[in-house]
Amino acid sequence: MDITSSIFKAYDIRGIVEEELTPEVVKLIGLAIGSESIAQGERGIVVGRDGRLTGPMLSESLISGLIESGCHVVDIGMVPTPLVYFSTYTKGTGSGVMVTGSHNPPEYNGLKIMIAGETLSSDRIQNLYSRILNQEFASGSGSSTSINIDQDYMDTIKSDIVLERELNIVVDCGNGIAGNIAPKLFESLGAKVTKLFCLVDGRFPNHHPDPSNPENLEDLIKEVIDTGADLGLAFDGDGDRLGLVDNNGNVVWADRQMILYSRDVLSRKPGAKIIFDVKCSSLLPKDISGHGGEPIMSRTGHSFIKNKLKETDAELGGEMSGHIFFNERWYGFDDAIYAGARLLEIISKTDKTCAEIFAELPGSVSTPEINIHFDEQGQQYDAMEVLSDSVDFPGAEINTIDGVRVDYENCWGLVRASNTTPCLVLRFEGNDKEALDSIKSQFKDWLETNNISTKTL
Repeated sequence: MDITSSIFKAYDIRGIVEEELTPEVVKLIGLAIGSESIAQGERGIVVGRDGRLTGPMLSESLISGLIESGCHVVDIGMVPTPLVYFSTYTKGTGSGVMVTGSHNPPEYNGLKIMIAGETLSSDRIQNLYSRILNQEFASGSGSSTSINIDQDYMDTIKSDIVLERELNIVVDCGNGIAGNIAPKLFESLGAKVTKLFCLVDGRFPNHHPDPSNPENLEDLIKEVIDTGADLGLAFDGDGDRLGLVDNNGNVVWADRQMILYSRDVLSRKPGAKIIFDVKCSSLLPKDISGHGGEPIMSRTGHSFIKNKLKETDAELGGEMSGHIFFNERWYGFDDAIYAGARLLEIISKTDKTCAEIFAELPGSVSTPEINIHFDEQGQQYDAMEVLSDSVDFPGAEINTIDGVRVDYENCWGLVRASNTTPCLVLRFEGNDKEALDSIKSQFKDWLETNNISTKTL
């Protein structure tokens, strides 16, 4: 059977259903995951799926492969991704697989994988591909049981989160799977919830479920302003990334949210380590240090940050795309629903509006992510290799943990290769517009010197 290597990505497995990701292929992946899990001493595996129309079919194939390898499957049905992680911590299974296409178009689906407590990335994902090619499968007689974890998950959050005043919020689930749980949970915490696109529909008829794209937040912004809400929360397709809109309709990106979360965590955990990805504002590590914490920069990618969190025993982690990881009072996995509850708790402790709270935090001027596209997958890595060999920014602090990040006292710039699409990803920030224009200009000259198009800059 043909199985394309391109579906085995840096952070997960993903492809177009019936073209790249067929039921037969997913069964083989299930066999490989089960075999790897057994090799790590774990026979129990949790399986969940999001609201995509192809989820039931692929989940069935996955479970079939896992059982054939000798694993015992706990099927928790149609749930947000965080509930799979939650189940691995609370149901005595260190392994779990989520069938999800996350924020990709409806024709896509995929698998996020945890084995023996580690979320797989890079080489560990490639090892699954090698197992399939070499037919290195365990063989056994496994089993499958179905349980509902939703109430247990919500009760656990309710036992941890306390709102000190009622908040009026809008929740936009983009027809993703978070719609089954997030509004219900926030209401049970004492918030007044206006629901927006909370009916689960794997066709995503209203807007794409990706809160990192400002276009997808336009409906939420309008609803927040029209209803006079205290804030708006947006979720991606599988509920592990959070978007935030304040009461004035301003988008508050994840690196600014992280300043708020960091201060809150550090108020109880002085000296705590806090992880952020290379795309985050330079204001974040400065603020963490200023409030007595230890900032640690990480590669971009939910699995990389999660593993860094475990390695360093950090209390909090976050990345620009909206993955937030609370280790303090929670389990250390990325959970947009829990992060939303923590945000409500923090805001409820003050009489200030959401906009006033964030206006008091340090500010800067920055660009959104800027993409330079290539014709074929892999060309972005070739371009990045050329750039890495010609770094010349006198007086700057250079970080090459993920691409090239150039930090000056008053500005910074980043270029990195996307792990999912054939493009370079750039971002810039400055203390003011002059500093921002300066770093952009330096990067433009550098890219042009290396024959890389700068049309999008």
